[in-house]
Amino acid sequence: MILSCGEALIDFLPAPTGGAAGYVPHPGGSPFNVAVGIARLGAPAGFLGGVSTDFFGDLLVGALARDGVDRRFVVRSGAPTTLAFVSLPDGGEPRYAFYGTGAADRALEAAALPADLGPVRAIHTGSFSLAVEPVGTALGTLLARERGRRFLSLDPNVRPAIIGDRDAFRRRLDGLLGLVDLVKVSGADLDWLDPGLPPEAVAERWLGLGPHLVVVTGGAGGARAYRRGGSLAVAADPVTVVDTVGAGDAFMAGLLAGLHERGGLGSGTLGAMPDAELAAVLRFANRVAALTCARPGADPPRRDEVARQEAAALSTPTNRA
Repeated sequence: MILSCGEALIDFLPAPTGGAAGYVPHPGGSPFNVAVGIARLGAPAGFLGGVSTDFFGDLLVGALARDGVDRRFVVRSGAPTTLAFVSLPDGGEPRYAFYGTGAADRALEAAALPADLGPVRAIHTGSFSLAVEPVGTALGTLLARERGRRFLSLDPNVRPAIIGDRDAFRRRLDGLLGLVDLVKVSGADLDWLDPGLPPEAVAERWLGLGPHLVVVTGGAGGARAYRRGGSLAVAADPVTVVDTVGAGDAFMAGLLAGLHERGGLGSGTLGAMPDAELAAVLRFANRVAALTCARPGADPPRRDEVARQEAAALSTPTNRA
């Protein structure tokens, strides 16, 4: 099982109402989306995080159940659910307003972590759960405890409005990078974390801290993977974008599911994986993200949808040539 850990919340996305602007609730949260995305791609997925017993919490747990995500590590409490309102400016990145002080997903404590992770082979975490307490400390404790025992991955998925103190977040991130095998980050996140530095310089520094692989995504510009001694890039799939909500989470799900399919979630496997195999994983992750961008909200595709898209791409004259 690939266990995704962190926040589970409700995204309110703008929707036409025939009058005043309206918002429709959708299950979300970066680690939550990753768990759902992995499950839809046919890989075994679980979710660990705090979820409310309120109406929205029931909505979140129901969504996990429908997609076959293992829920044994969900911790329910009477604290409320985090709510996020999403603005979608024309041609720009989504903007978020979060309301989550005292919410269930932020209240997870280290003492509530399961002592036995059973079938978990890989652990993924990230996003604003790393920046708020007590869940930030709990997730750091989990990674430190499981280092060397399970494959670990991280996506900072920066949310400046919640993080606040950039320097403090960077210090925490540096510490966590020394624990994980894989880190995925967007170009936009790098611009906030290390403004003015080229991605290759940041990737080189991060590789020196511990990860075997750093993947930098650039939306329509594709993705580049950095390993010690070299890098490789893959182009993005062309797509008519509806919005980019959840695209990074879909890419992360595709990356982990693709590595799972190729036996890449083991100790030392990332460094030894042939370039052709790694490029195939990146192309798969790009395709998963592109399909998510083609429809509203964080709605990652299922494995059969990706397969149809792959077949269509291979049938084009350019690819046949």
